Amino acid sequence: MTLPPPDLLLAAADHGQSLPPGVAGDAESADIHQAFAIQAAIGALRRSRGDTPVGYKIGFTNRLIWPLYGVKQPIWGPVWQTTLHDMTDAQASISLARLAEPRLEPEIVIGLIESPPPQADASTPEALAALLACIGWVAPGFEVVHSIWPNWRFNAAQAIAAQSLHGGLWVGPRLERSALGTDPAGALSGLRLSLSCQGEQVAQGRGADVLDGPVQALGHLVAGLAARGERIAAGSVITTGTLTDAQPLAAGQLWRTAIDGVPLSGLSLQVTA
Repeated sequence: MTLPPPDLLLAAADHGQSLPPGVAGDAESADIHQAFAIQAAIGALRRSRGDTPVGYKIGFTNRLIWPLYGVKQPIWGPVWQTTLHDMTDAQASISLARLAEPRLEPEIVIGLIESPPPQADASTPEALAALLACIGWVAPGFEVVHSIWPNWRFNAAQAIAAQSLHGGLWVGPRLERSALGTDPAGALSGLRLSLSCQGEQVAQGRGADVLDGPVQALGHLVAGLAARGERIAAGSVITTGTLTDAQPLAAGQLWRTAIDGVPLSGLSLQVTA
């Protein structure tokens, strides 16, 4: 299928509006290469109005949720200066204005102090060591995702074209990589997270659920970008994928996470209209 043009996709996301059925088409077929070209064109439109890319979000790293969305591979897309938010004292609030069918994803966020070389894909001990050397800090986070494709029906290419569903990233207190011990990748793979809403637990996840661990998910991104002749810049912020299924958001909700196995803070997020 032919995907909608970049300006239409960006306008829908800007206003939190679903695409009309006649424009959205179906989710049966779409081209990945065309999707990344559209994503790049949207990026150019955002930069032209003064926005700045600050990193990447990796989506669909949790293989457990692939059947729920009809996808078979991870995706990625930019995080922007205007969509990146620091959580003061591990707390924040979010407005649902201009978000289309928003959902919440608890994630592990990684900060890079160096640009990972193309071979740092975490596939071997040497590649993993090269990747870890580029990591300065890790943090808990919430990514808010939204779908301009009605009812969250899309395939991977459609998701990529729609800015990989990124709505915003809230980053909690940062922890130096050294605080994770001698095996940071293993520590993050072994963490356990619980997600609650209004005081009731609604989901649980493990670090290993995201492509075997957040660091390994980062390695996947390094490899995917390298295959396209691209590289992650030093200083980038990378959010590595949801540890649970994405949860629908509604005004008035209070969401909390608790993390065991690593010294990362739990977070709280209040949702407003």
